[in-house]
Amino acid sequence: MADEQKDSIQAEKTADPRLKIMYLYQILMTETDEDHILTMPQIIAKLEERGIKASRKALYQDIKALQQFGVDIDGGRGANSGYRVLSRDFQLPELKLLADAVSAARFLTKKKSEELLAKIGTLASVHEAKDLRRIHVSESYKGFNERIYLSMDEISRAISAGRQITFKYFRYDRHKKKDYGDGERVCSPIALTWSEERYYLVAYYEKYHEIANFRVDRMENVRMREEKAVEPPKGFKLARYLSESFSMFSGATTEVTLRFTNDLVNAVIDRFGTDVPILPEGEGHFNIHVHVKAEKPFFGWIFGFGGNAEIISPPIVRETYRDTLAEVLALHQGEPESMI
Repeated sequence: MADEQKDSIQAEKTADPRLKIMYLYQILMTETDEDHILTMPQIIAKLEERGIKASRKALYQDIKALQQFGVDIDGGRGANSGYRVLSRDFQLPELKLLADAVSAARFLTKKKSEELLAKIGTLASVHEAKDLRRIHVSESYKGFNERIYLSMDEISRAISAGRQITFKYFRYDRHKKKDYGDGERVCSPIALTWSEERYYLVAYYEKYHEIANFRVDRMENVRMREEKAVEPPKGFKLARYLSESFSMFSGATTEVTLRFTNDLVNAVIDRFGTDVPILPEGEGHFNIHVHVKAEKPFFGWIFGFGGNAEIISPPIVRETYRDTLAEVLALHQGEPESMI
């Protein structure tokens, strides 16, 4: 009876020998890196834990086969020779970059961020993965809509298929209740874009015959329609549209001339790109001509530079900026009414 039980346990531990090279690959990828090796006896022991018996000679051939396949394995023959994987599809600095982005992304929920961080960790060795766990995912500023991933997938499929989508879009009222406004909406998706730490849909909104932006985390019940997408207005360029937007609110653009002190060249290039013409204007200044949405987010950007940035033209935009400043100044004169 004892012998039968022993045979049964041994049978459970025995794996299909055809899995040997796959287990070998898994062991080397997960447990070795530039700073951590496994000796041949250690590799043999780890294979035995998985129910695989292998000789050194056979493993030498398997490692050679993996090297020919493209796995960057370093090491030599010998009982105590160490083997390690030197390079992977993603190096540790790249994985740290991805982990930082996942942790910081506001549109991801805390739960989804932690799930993605765990998956990113599997792309490194178990030793390197410890460095990825240094990141704390805060719940205080993370997203709350778990269905955003399904919405993004449906939008992406519609863009690829050239089809319209329908959805409900909400904003919060002062009681923190969802206000769906126009109810169900229909639009022709153009692109998904990342701005202001959120994902936005850029689309042609047929109801108002204009390009509109929608925060994806505020879109619900996204569904692809059978109808073909309506082409955006002739001459529409997504890259230019995004460079002109100081917020993802929709609106018309205006050509403006702006003047800056020379020390703001980098700030201007960061905003408008390297293609923006820099036109010297007197000593210590330069001008640019760009299209922008002349709204409060744009005025806020200009105000951030104080007296080192000026709106030159058109007069209507300059006047609107001046009126906005006067409105803010008047609001902040004296004490607030609630304190009187």
